[in-house]
Amino acid sequence: MDLFIRLEGRRDLARQIYQQIRRAIVEGTLARGTRLPATRELATRVSVSRNTVSVAYEWLVAEGLLSGRQGAGSFVEGNAIARGPEPRAGAAIRHRTIWNRFTLPAPRATSPRFDFGVGMPDGALFPYADWRRAMSRQIRASRLTSQYADPAGHRGLRESIARHVAVSRGVRVEPDDVIVTNGAQQAFDLIARVLLGRGSTVALENPGYPMVRILMESMEANVVSIPVDDEGLVVDALPKNAALVYVTPSHQFPMGMPMSNERRIALLHWAERRNSVIIEDDYDSEFRFGGRPLETLQAADRNGRVIYVGSFSKSLLPALRLGFLIAPPSLRNPLRAAAHAANWFAQWPAQAALASYIDEGHLARHIRKMRRVYSERHAIISTTLQKDFARWLVTIPAVTGMHLTATLRSRRRQHERDLAARAATRGIAFDLLSTYWTGRSRPGLVLGYGSIATGDIAEGLRSLRECFDERQGLKARRINEV
Repeated sequence: MDLFIRLEGRRDLARQIYQQIRRAIVEGTLARGTRLPATRELATRVSVSRNTVSVAYEWLVAEGLLSGRQGAGSFVEGNAIARGPEPRAGAAIRHRTIWNRFTLPAPRATSPRFDFGVGMPDGALFPYADWRRAMSRQIRASRLTSQYADPAGHRGLRESIARHVAVSRGVRVEPDDVIVTNGAQQAFDLIARVLLGRGSTVALENPGYPMVRILMESMEANVVSIPVDDEGLVVDALPKNAALVYVTPSHQFPMGMPMSNERRIALLHWAERRNSVIIEDDYDSEFRFGGRPLETLQAADRNGRVIYVGSFSKSLLPALRLGFLIAPPSLRNPLRAAAHAANWFAQWPAQAALASYIDEGHLARHIRKMRRVYSERHAIISTTLQKDFARWLVTIPAVTGMHLTATLRSRRRQHERDLAARAATRGIAFDLLSTYWTGRSRPGLVLGYGSIATGDIAEGLRSLRECFDERQGLKARRINEV
């Protein structure tokens, strides 16, 4: 291994080497079992005699921090005095305060028994064997390049995406309109970089996707929350000066209803009059379980006002970080330039593998399989909520996506928090509806079904029902005590 040693002057060189290696072992930077460079190799690297390094190693052996194995080299042993590194001191560097408001998600210590988390596909359904074969074909010297390539993404993948969304969603697109991104979030970032300046007004659905709000606020945009109703975004509430409007028309996130055709037409007319741009986030549109599919805003747009954003995070896996945007002609070059500045070149083998995966029909087959599984889970949850939870919840009808939303009949947020706390003790995880609102919110539950096995849903909902019964029992007991 390479081992950095910094020497000062020409005195006490053996002690300097000894002290730096000792510190690395004690602080855990050099883990037990790590093989150190041979004395001759390290001496050459730091320009000292071999004897100097040997003396340092001997001191470490004497302390039990190092051991020599005949013919194998010197290895870190460590001992009971090992501890973590000392805290790093330094000046408090000023930074933009918006990042103080952002709480990073903490990894779960343990997985919940009944995971109704939102936005996570079922990893057990992922076609690992097919994907492994697709990747292995691309990781060959004949298919890889040492050169940086088109920041818009792999040409073959852009062609495959264009064909895929044209067939599956009716999107009007040419391969040159497609820019491959690291998931939908990078697509939103590129759009914001190109279209927003300090103080630009952005309109977002409320409730809505929190990560878009954080991103837009980080760009120092003026973010305005627009209410949604049973028909989706309330177009009449849009500010006249909005440069950008973000919507989820196929499946409003998190409420679940689609945007009505009348609202879609009104939004497109509004954008034309105001010279504004619409971001159409078409997430989860692959998973439709009933009703006629609605035309995308992009397909209905005749004036180049819509940027269509899609992702393979739900249809495949979030870990692949593969998404895309479809730019109107006037924004092709600016968005490519932004991609060049922000990312330049990403995941070429994975992009090429996805292109072949789509073209060979694997993606379409996989989506059909997932749609059947998710349709069954959707039906179980929807039926159970309406049958067994109607006393406490109002279920919002939805025929698309990977989650269902229900509002609490009680409007008190404390009831929502109490329910979540009781559910957690039973190993039940779900999202609180109030976390997706800005300002005054409606309490409720958002129940995903990507991470929970079909066979576990009924038991999980029975356990959730007991949480409601438990609260009802406590309430009745307090009344009787009075």
